[in-house]
Amino acid sequence: MSPLKVLLALGPVFLLSACTASPTSQTLDQNHGYTASQQSDAEFWNIPYPTAFDPAQLSRPQSALSVQGAQVVNEAGDTVVLRGVNIADPAKLDYDGQWRPELFEEIARWGANVIRIPVHPLAWRRQGQSWYFDRLDEAVRWANANGLYLILDWHVIGNIQSNLYQHPMYETTMDETRQFWQQVALRYRGVPTLAVYELYNEPTHDFIGNGAESLGKADWEGLRAIHEELIDLIYVYDTNVIPLVSGFNWAYDLSFVPVAPVRREGIAYAIHPYPQKAKPAEDSKAAFFDAWQQQWGFVAQRYPVMATELGWVREDGYGAHVPVIHNEGTYGPRITEFMAERGISWTAWVFDPDWSPTLITDWDFTPSEQGAYFKQVLGGGE
Repeated sequence: MSPLKVLLALGPVFLLSACTASPTSQTLDQNHGYTASQQSDAEFWNIPYPTAFDPAQLSRPQSALSVQGAQVVNEAGDTVVLRGVNIADPAKLDYDGQWRPELFEEIARWGANVIRIPVHPLAWRRQGQSWYFDRLDEAVRWANANGLYLILDWHVIGNIQSNLYQHPMYETTMDETRQFWQQVALRYRGVPTLAVYELYNEPTHDFIGNGAESLGKADWEGLRAIHEELIDLIYVYDTNVIPLVSGFNWAYDLSFVPVAPVRREGIAYAIHPYPQKAKPAEDSKAAFFDAWQQQWGFVAQRYPVMATELGWVREDGYGAHVPVIHNEGTYGPRITEFMAERGISWTAWVFDPDWSPTLITDWDFTPSEQGAYFKQVLGGGE
């Protein structure tokens, strides 16, 4: 019997009873009835089965989140709007010496109730699954201790249908993507802190933005089938999580929703509404509101919507690039008002002084221009 079939047959009792097992600890092979203890890498037959995170490690109670109509709700049925920030990939933060509980504590002081964690496929392969799960275990404990939820993002940018990507750090395969979500869903089943799975960060087949398909051909039917396959795989292990679905144009195009929505329950849609994505004829609040409503705001009438990346920098600012440049200073107030009126959740990009647009300018957590704005909106101060 395959390891997957064994896990499905054993169910949550086995997974939770084995949750504290280390990679070299003894594990019971229920198919053959012996206790295995791997003594070396050569003993492939003694590799322990995957184990689940033990929710008993959490220091405080935390309500599971789910989808009810167009809202995200807690176990009491109350609407929950997630508002917070992105952090950098744990591998980047570890390299900088900044993967530490104080990072989560500072974000909580800003007033956030959620953190989005991007995992880049190249880093996942280099660091290894065990290393990442150790870091994500820490993230779950640190987030829970500060009353924060987590969005886990498989940070792919490109066309998985043609296997062409914007940069080597985003390169992956469907096999790797399936395995990532299978292992994540198995490990964190029943853990309310890790509430949202963003399946595919930014699908695109138009890298240069002028109609040329520089990343190969792609179609919505193909991408929808990928989303649905991954959702089905996750739901085998955990139905108490919210899968997050993105569209083309770097997670901006949701025009398919009225005619061809993803055919699964309990999902939400992701949007990355950076400033220069919308191009109304005039620079006015009404014109931008109309553009956003036509392009993706309408989805919030039927499904939860989460703007998992947004932010801006001035043209002469650090890391300025299209589409995040904005010079008038109006983007922040407009986009947050628009989302607040529609109950749209959001996580600003990014709580790191190196990746742009930055929310902080140093590791003393000094806010950038946009950081000061989002900190005020979150309720964390000036």
